[in-house]
Amino acid sequence: MNQMPIVWKRLVKGSETCTRCGDTGRELDAAVAKLAASLRPLGIEPVLETQEIDEEAFKANPSESNRVWIAGKPIEEWLGANVGMSRCCSVCGDSDCRTLEVDGRTYETIPEEQFIKAGLMAGSQMMTPGSLRDKGATSCCSSTSPAAPCAPTPERTKAGSCT
Repeated sequence: MNQMPIVWKRLVKGSETCTRCGDTGRELDAAVAKLAASLRPLGIEPVLETQEIDEEAFKANPSESNRVWIAGKPIEEWLGANVGMSRCCSVCGDSDCRTLEVDGRTYETIPEEQFIKAGLMAGSQMMTPGSLRDKGATSCCSSTSPAAPCAPTPERTKAGSCT
């Protein structure tokens, strides 16, 4: 299986994180489970890595907290999103925290659907020519040579290999 790395960073102070990051973590866990089921037939396995940012690193660059990369690219690139900042809560102190704006809507907690959308986009780019056939998928064209035209024929339809 090809692994699709998903990396999530967030501020952890003591043993706590803010509500925004905690909620994003739950949404991300749910999305990774759904992506695993969806991408398994394609030979792709999402692998989640969570990283903690300490208070010093957070103060130096608060926009790194609640940041997610999928297959080596920030989620905002997959989604065509903009990154913003807004006031968060006591764990974050006086710093603003990362937000994500997708299609005119601003998210403090990144929802499961956005992770799934970005993960599916990443998965589609990870596929290589022939990867579905390599995993046992068949089509009416699977027995033709690459140079032959791909079209159902009466013989293929009658044999049940083309529907």
